[in-house]
Amino acid sequence: MLPYLQLSGSPYDQGLKQGIAWADRIDHNLGLYFHRFEVECKLSPREARERGARYLEAIRQQSPAYAQGLEGIAAGSGQPLIDIATLNVRYEIVYHQFGHEAPNGCTAFALMPAHSADGHLWMGQNWDWMEGVQGALQHITEPDGTRVLAFTEAGIFGGKIGLNAHGLGLCINGLVSKGDHWAGLGKPFHLRTYEALRQKTLDDAKTAIVENPRTASGNFLVGQGGKALDIEVSPSGVALWEGERQLVHANHYLAPERFGIEVPPIEWLDRSHHRAERLDLRLREVNKPGLKELQAALSDREGAPYAVCRTASPEEYALGEPYRTIVSVIMNLGTLELWVSDGPPHENPYTHYRV
Repeated sequence: MLPYLQLSGSPYDQGLKQGIAWADRIDHNLGLYFHRFEVECKLSPREARERGARYLEAIRQQSPAYAQGLEGIAAGSGQPLIDIATLNVRYEIVYHQFGHEAPNGCTAFALMPAHSADGHLWMGQNWDWMEGVQGALQHITEPDGTRVLAFTEAGIFGGKIGLNAHGLGLCINGLVSKGDHWAGLGKPFHLRTYEALRQKTLDDAKTAIVENPRTASGNFLVGQGGKALDIEVSPSGVALWEGERQLVHANHYLAPERFGIEVPPIEWLDRSHHRAERLDLRLREVNKPGLKELQAALSDREGAPYAVCRTASPEEYALGEPYRTIVSVIMNLGTLELWVSDGPPHENPYTHYRV
């Protein structure tokens, strides 16, 4: 079961409380990431921290509130601020170093109200990432009264997958395209998710997600009321997708050439296509899926270990770079409920929460 923490107050206070409560988990994540920066990304700790320091100065200009949150986490956990900043821009650091490799997971969906068992908009995803990453769930009350229930990695501020009291939900997928470069210092991925989850309307969330300059690619599946929108972003363009019945997205652009997005030759892209196709198929097996069917779809093991429900392969263990489903999340945006599994859902139960 994931650690759960209620937060309120200023961004600094929220960060401070997270830092104190999850100090051991933050220390663990920092150790894991700096090791993987060195082993998988070929970056020394000094080089990684230099990038984090440059980004911290950019973040101070882009969002003073987010910077204050980082300062609070550092103070509460007893970790250097530069290390916390580096952790919060690990997306930009890791994905830039990936180069021509496909990101290692995440399969997301939105099911429209007319096609769900209870007539509400449902969203969810499996978040697949480095084995050993320590996640947690935050229930945040912002100074303006907005309540946010979101999954995050311990040490990353604000939340990345979740919903708010305005009935707005967010799921994410990693993407790579030509032009991605951390040194562009555009608004980082986790700052975009932080801002999107605090918006009152779908249009405002879209604006926060696509804001220029964009120097890293990514996919953001956002929904509210009876509408969901899939937003693929890259430094060169933005692709918007809607679906009558459902939307499904993994770790590849759906039609990049239509939107002026250039994608380099990428290894293992067939695995991403398999997961998207498989989840799409599972969602269509029942005329109007409910929670039980959605949980079963995200637990699908066809093509294991590179399945919708991901486990590490022997080859990854041999290389010291295992990936797995770290968390599975399902959200009902009409009832403001969230179900989350701590690990692959085929062998870990979902726990229920409300905003």
